[in-house]
Amino acid sequence: MTTATSLPTVPNTSSKGTMPPEGRAALRAGVVGNWIDNIHVFLPLTALAPAMVVLAGPSASASVGALVVIAMLLGRPLGGMIFGRISDRLGRTRTTRLAIAGTATCAGLIAVMPTHQLIGPWTIGLILLLRFLGGIFVAGEYSAAIPLAMEWSSPKKRGLASGVILSMAPWAQASIAFAVAVMLAALGPDRYAAWGWRILFVIGAAMSIGMIIYYSRRVCDAPLLHRTHDSRDAWKTPTPGVREVIAGAWAPAFWHVFTLMTGLWLLTDTTVLILTARLRTDAGLTATATSWVMGVASVGQAIFMALAGHWSTRVGRRRLLVCWGISAAVLGPLLWWGAISSASAGRAAVFAVALQVATVSAYGPISAYLSERFPTEVRSTGYGMGYSLSLILPALYPFYLPGLEGVFGHLGAVLVLVVLGGLLVVLGAVLGPRLSGADIDADIDEVARVA
Repeated sequence: MTTATSLPTVPNTSSKGTMPPEGRAALRAGVVGNWIDNIHVFLPLTALAPAMVVLAGPSASASVGALVVIAMLLGRPLGGMIFGRISDRLGRTRTTRLAIAGTATCAGLIAVMPTHQLIGPWTIGLILLLRFLGGIFVAGEYSAAIPLAMEWSSPKKRGLASGVILSMAPWAQASIAFAVAVMLAALGPDRYAAWGWRILFVIGAAMSIGMIIYYSRRVCDAPLLHRTHDSRDAWKTPTPGVREVIAGAWAPAFWHVFTLMTGLWLLTDTTVLILTARLRTDAGLTATATSWVMGVASVGQAIFMALAGHWSTRVGRRRLLVCWGISAAVLGPLLWWGAISSASAGRAAVFAVALQVATVSAYGPISAYLSERFPTEVRSTGYGMGYSLSLILPALYPFYLPGLEGVFGHLGAVLVLVVLGGLLVVLGAVLGPRLSGADIDADIDEVARVA
């Protein structure tokens, strides 16, 4: 078995177009692992909603479900800082295994959570705590596993690998949406609320345990990360950290990434979280119909996200992100209005697909782009913090959206956020380096040093 700190027995030849078994294993783990990570992200959004009366009591409101989602989102910035630093010092695979174990534990504890009838408000309080901790661990997985996959990828394939890995998020969303729809139809709302939702959390925990085994047996760090000193002394070795990323040598890259990702997170909140809720409240769709609509939309998003990653290698990272940001700002509001004003689930699904393609499919090249902005010694720290810290303001939308509604109206407030998200994507991309096809056709550290 190859450990996280031992040199692979096969040299890294990915830059020449070939890849050793360890690299292929890392890429497979990045793809499957990101799908499982996002299963945990989307579980509360879709799976817990039909059971919220059992968990939070008969007086539970829609805001309770939003808080469950927000709890995880707020845990992720902390996880990005903690685990990004650990990953840069002790290695990607070791950090990934630790983070996955934490995610599995949180999911398993939610699966056996007593109902509101037994322990009252402690039920939802404990779920919020576990979701916050889960956010920390999920961010740890993002900060380590995805940079690892990018470090193993060849220059010509980083964009495609990025698109395929990040497309697992909408595939996970679709998986959860379809699973909930099927279980609601099979069990009925009452039995689903009583115990059916627990099955999904058990499955999520079991899949995470499977990934721990896979990482332990098949995956190792890329050669560029391996240290010449014993790993037990890694904590004693001075390395750049959070301060250097935020206010030091890599501050320009971080703040460009922060701006870009803030825009993408705003688009995520409006086109996934808010849209899901309002398809039920404003469009009048049932929980089952909403699950099908968002599931279909996620499939369309996943396909174009993978394509976007590949296209970014051909046209350049910056050019693609600028074009997609403009698309989100111009087309996003029209498509969002079309989805929410649809009289049928079929029509809503068509608009939802188009909406997510025009907006959040821009995530496709993000894994490659963020990894290329930071060198190996701070890659996980920069990636984790840029990806996770940027979601704080977008995640707090339940607190400022009512104020915006007072100014722009119930619908107009959301559309303003969609436009703002698209413009921030454009701004973040314009401020960053060009990263054309020729610029990124090099070792990942070479790209990071000149970006």
